[in-house]
Amino acid sequence: MKQGTGLTWRTTAWFFFPLLLNVQLMSLSHTIINAGLARLEDAVVSLASFSVAMVLHLFVASPSYQNHTVTIAMVRGRQSFRATFLFILLLAGYVSLMLALLAFTPVGTLVLNRLLGVTPDVAEGARQVLGLLVFLPFFTGLRGLFQGLVIQARRTSLVSLATGVRIAALFGYLWLGQQLFSGPEVAAFALLFCVITETLVMGLFAWRVHLPAEEDDRRSFGEIFRFAFPLAYSSGLQQTIPLLINAIISRLPDGTLALAAFGVIRGFLFLLAGPMRNLQQAYLTLIRQVSDTQVLLRFYRHLSLAMAVIMLAVAGPLNQLILGRAMGLDAEMRQYIIWPLAICALFPVLYGGVNLLRGWFAGLHQTHLLGRSTFYKALFLLLCWPLVVMPGWSFPGIAFGIILLLAAEFCEACYLYVQRRRMLDRLGLVPLGSRDVE
Repeated sequence: MKQGTGLTWRTTAWFFFPLLLNVQLMSLSHTIINAGLARLEDAVVSLASFSVAMVLHLFVASPSYQNHTVTIAMVRGRQSFRATFLFILLLAGYVSLMLALLAFTPVGTLVLNRLLGVTPDVAEGARQVLGLLVFLPFFTGLRGLFQGLVIQARRTSLVSLATGVRIAALFGYLWLGQQLFSGPEVAAFALLFCVITETLVMGLFAWRVHLPAEEDDRRSFGEIFRFAFPLAYSSGLQQTIPLLINAIISRLPDGTLALAAFGVIRGFLFLLAGPMRNLQQAYLTLIRQVSDTQVLLRFYRHLSLAMAVIMLAVAGPLNQLILGRAMGLDAEMRQYIIWPLAICALFPVLYGGVNLLRGWFAGLHQTHLLGRSTFYKALFLLLCWPLVVMPGWSFPGIAFGIILLLAAEFCEACYLYVQRRRMLDRLGLVPLGSRDVE
């Protein structure tokens, strides 16, 4: 166990809140792109094409979304940096190949026209977007590597600063894209080059904070792969959760209304609960001694409570202001989602707790259990599918959707908690992380 001055609330806040801001800025950048598309000719087709393409891109590229976590946990010097860099490049190559298959081969026609059932013009626009984004995985992969190095150095404000530069550059790239392309390709061009800009800025920041340097840096590519691969497929499986819930509630009597409401609520969950995923990186970076764990746990409790209160306020006293005036939802839709949205106040608590547990297991290099927990969560939803769609239910479809979402998160939390207890009993460890046992 490493000794030190101990973690404080101030240190935790300065580390965490720039990452929280980064999530909000990322959301803002996609809103700006959609606003740009809305001003083009044939805006509806352009928006639909870009939306479909991004859903596919999100699903295909999701294995690379843990690159910063892999970097934080594994990079300790030049040898581990080179091994991690190689893994990230190989993973980016795989994602790029999958995007190319969707954009340029009959596989894309099968997925877009047959499986997703979109119209031919939307399918063509989506393929154009994916074609321009084929090389994006290499830049997002390097961005994750650079972010991991900067987060490991506890300079998280630089991550938000780089995203701010990305948003500022985005306006220029949208204008330039309109001179070179038309339709959804404008958005794809702007997204590609604003991410390239962000990656270059992050690379400069990572170079300035320098690599960590431990004398015993012997991690090989095989060790990196064994650690990172379960995180990669866990991230991919995680993206199936909203897809499965959509597939289930779309088959209910009020399926269309439930799908629309679920989309609205997911937007709030992204803003208010999405930042809680950064607790995994906070655990890996900040925990050095026993007292640090208690500080981070108290921070998590207060932060999740604050997010829950905001969620309840949006569902209740701020319903008319935010859902009505700001978002333009009619009275029927607001009434339809009020109770499901209120119940979602539990989600930041569950999601934050899961990510703290994920940080603990990642610190011990037990990532295979993280992949297994996500698989069980998806399996749980598949088992619930025939029960939910049974005739005779009178519950609103959105209520089923939110209950399934919360139940799946609760199942993962329980599984990881039980596995943690078993590991503590077997190894006689305290819940701190790999630095206590290495």
